[in-house]
Amino acid sequence: MRLLLIHADFMEYELKKKTSVAEEVEENGRKRFEEVLVAFTSVEKGDDDRVVDRAVRDIKEVAEKVKAERVLVYPYAHLSSNLADPKTGVEILKKLESALSNYFEVHRAPFGWYKAFEISCKGHPLSELSREITFEEVKEEAIEEKEFTQALKAEEKVKSYWYILTPGKELVEVDKFDFAGHENLKKFVNYEIAKKRAVDRIPPHVEYMQRLQFADYEPASDSGHMRYYPKGRLIKSLLETYITEKCVEYGAMEVETPIMYDREHPTLRKYLERFPARQYIISGDKREFFLRFAACFGQFLMKHDAVITYKNLPLKMYELTRYSFRKEQRGELVGLRRLRAFTMPDMHTVAKNMEQAKQEFMNQYRLSIEVLKDIGLDPEDYETAVRVTRDFYEENREFVHSLVEIIGKPILIEMWDSRFFYFVLKFEFNFVDSLDKASALSTVQIDVENAERYGIVYIDESGEKKTPYILHTSVSGAVERCIYALLEKAFIMKEKGELPILPVWLSPTQLRIVPVSERYLEKAKELALYFRNNYVRVDVDDRDETLGKKIRDASTEWIPYIAVIGEREVKENILTVTVRAESTLKEQKKIEMKPEELLDRIKSECMGKPFKHLPLPVFLSERPSFR
Repeated sequence: MRLLLIHADFMEYELKKKTSVAEEVEENGRKRFEEVLVAFTSVEKGDDDRVVDRAVRDIKEVAEKVKAERVLVYPYAHLSSNLADPKTGVEILKKLESALSNYFEVHRAPFGWYKAFEISCKGHPLSELSREITFEEVKEEAIEEKEFTQALKAEEKVKSYWYILTPGKELVEVDKFDFAGHENLKKFVNYEIAKKRAVDRIPPHVEYMQRLQFADYEPASDSGHMRYYPKGRLIKSLLETYITEKCVEYGAMEVETPIMYDREHPTLRKYLERFPARQYIISGDKREFFLRFAACFGQFLMKHDAVITYKNLPLKMYELTRYSFRKEQRGELVGLRRLRAFTMPDMHTVAKNMEQAKQEFMNQYRLSIEVLKDIGLDPEDYETAVRVTRDFYEENREFVHSLVEIIGKPILIEMWDSRFFYFVLKFEFNFVDSLDKASALSTVQIDVENAERYGIVYIDESGEKKTPYILHTSVSGAVERCIYALLEKAFIMKEKGELPILPVWLSPTQLRIVPVSERYLEKAKELALYFRNNYVRVDVDDRDETLGKKIRDASTEWIPYIAVIGEREVKENILTVTVRAESTLKEQKKIEMKPEELLDRIKSECMGKPFKHLPLPVFLSERPSFR
């Protein structure tokens, strides 16, 4: 079944001519419906009652969001080339009409007539939506029902109230906020409210990750599991090392825990149901296990067995989970944006009371801003969302409002009347990409359930056992998603006329030396050794190509520094360097520098960041191509 849902001021149609399969109608005049959600519907081969149930769910969800009380089911064969036979089509449409009538005032245009119609679409972000519901998709949903947690079911039912918190600390309802000058925030708000996660076209970062030979799909694996080529593995490794160092420097103790757990373990089972994620379930040793989707399980069990006193608090524990697993829906899987196997830097903090939890929340909020900035994502590159229960907000209004002071721009507030999850407060930094899809990066949550569930206690000053609070934190979000955000940001830069680039410390090759001819190859090798010994990732283009092609190829690889070596450069001990960060699509910036000056510049741009050597042959002629 295919649906085109239009929220309209009015829809008017007139029956013109019967076809051989037309339904009989008592009157064939004009019909007009005001304030209506029109469901243009094509019934396809294989559609059955399960497809109807799913269609009702989708139409009901949209109608409730746009506050439509009237629905018109309008047969529309033009949405599909795989139509069911007329008899089945009419039966399915009648069932759809009947099921929807339990919730709305429902009308159905007759099947099998040529009709003239006029419609006035309202034009708001949710006024035009399409849905495709296949038998295979419905069947897969039924199979995955056992992996569908109670938290996910609660998430579908939760009623959200949406606000914008302004820098002046005013809480404004979303539909009353003036988004002028905040276009990216508007895109994020529309995405969050619509909750349409599926991607209908390939985002630019996929072309970049493939062409730059960072990563690619692995057809021999399950969807959402990637292969990483040497350059991509280098970038991942640098990010993993940097994020881990920042968390350890912050005071977290690094640990390692298993990747699978007993699905029927009583404590784990209860938490499993409280986490909004689908699981991979595997069988073994007469038991069912689930693959972890975060480091919570192992760290909580470890804390349960530990002896913790008030002197140890706040107690921070960290693990780089390579890998975490979530069985995301197939339509949402694309490139590095959303995966089923991913690397999550996961820190959990035990806090003795809510005041300490709030202080840690604020510290980690600031830490997350710092980490993303060092990765190459500034606050203007992402939008902030705060999810909070109304009770917590009312009791901690000033604390919540203080978050906007630090980020310095309006943030989205999602508020709930009651608590559906294990946390009462959560923030996320969300990157909005070129397709207007948002993806969460950093996050911190204040958990008020799991210390008690896992039996985690601490000994207070008087020697009594007390139940603490726990903060769930990822200061960067998934490592793969950081790479996705950097590549999408590069595309946005290109659209503005700038050259796409990665931060120098993350660039696989930081410096490429290009000899004008074979005569200068030995000098190029000598320089490459100098830079390599001083911890710069350097390579040499020794191929039998023209100078112009070598420089163009280096540019398509986003090399931040390209140094040309010729007769004058050798004689004067200088380098003619193309500086990518200062160039544009129309003009390249070239600077003459001594080798030690270039070294100082590269080192200053990478100060405080981890370093790893080039994972490929230094000479381009010796390199394989992975695509």
